[in-house]
Amino acid sequence: MNTRRTAATAAGLAAALLLGACANPTGGATTEVAAGDGSGTSVTIDNSPDRIRVTTPKVDAIAAKVPEAIRRRGSLEIVNSADGSPPLVFHATDDRTRIGVEVDIAHLVADTLGLEPEFTAVSWENIFVGVDAAKYDVVFNNITVTEERKEKYDFATYRKDEVAFQAKKGSGLEIDGFRDVAGRTVAVDSGTNQEKILLDWSRQAEQAGLEPVDIKYYKDASDVYLALDSGRVELYLGPGPSAAYRVAATGRSEIAGTLSGAGDGLQGLIAAATRKDSGLAEPIAAALNEVIGNGAYAKVLGRWGLSAEAVEKSEINPPGLPRSFR
Repeated sequence: MNTRRTAATAAGLAAALLLGACANPTGGATTEVAAGDGSGTSVTIDNSPDRIRVTTPKVDAIAAKVPEAIRRRGSLEIVNSADGSPPLVFHATDDRTRIGVEVDIAHLVADTLGLEPEFTAVSWENIFVGVDAAKYDVVFNNITVTEERKEKYDFATYRKDEVAFQAKKGSGLEIDGFRDVAGRTVAVDSGTNQEKILLDWSRQAEQAGLEPVDIKYYKDASDVYLALDSGRVELYLGPGPSAAYRVAATGRSEIAGTLSGAGDGLQGLIAAATRKDSGLAEPIAAALNEVIGNGAYAKVLGRWGLSAEAVEKSEINPPGLPRSFR
């Protein structure tokens, strides 16, 4: 599988999040990033806990579609990862308040539905366990739609999905397909679509008579980046926005290649995930389409430098990452 994106897309992804004066994305009150809309302008990201959120009014007709038990409760139970990274989900400068594009979009949905958003942060592996057990209503956590996940969950899309390979700065690595990672040490998060892509590439390498990928797993992002900086791993495959943010913020790594989160030939999509047939996917998609239409959605993506990842509409359960690329 050829990504056909490495040079142009990697350069564009890195440029979309170039930082200005503040080099640490969470260490200062603000961070300057490019607007991400091709305008050449910059956006000031507010990393403080008291940042003013983009809001939107309740829409009664959409709120009425929410399952009765949730309406009576008055809150939307939202789960995301405790191990997130900017600009997706991360801690503000107080090291306690959770901010990021995922948090802001979840707030817009809750606003539209007339519900109070209640957030819980757990380890990645416990996100879906909690949804399965009905502890949480919905996941907003850079979740990619996959055909396998659609068997258990319903999805309402809200962003395009790009993933990226990071390498140590100056490595000279260019990743354009499975042959380029054969025999290399690559870090990836378990249970993610990135892992699925990497495992499939490793199988393709072996079928072609090459060495498999030496896949390494780390519990959190700080451990991954320590391994990358020290040379214990050659590459890290993760979400594109986080990769570009880290490249620009630290100057210690570079983007070696990018591809769609759904593989070659299909644009990956990020979506809110709910239990199958819970009745929430429809009102969440309607809420997302409301904020896409009224401009609040564009404001949220713009303030995080992610305007290039905007979708024209929210879809329920569109085609996702295939079970296999072979």
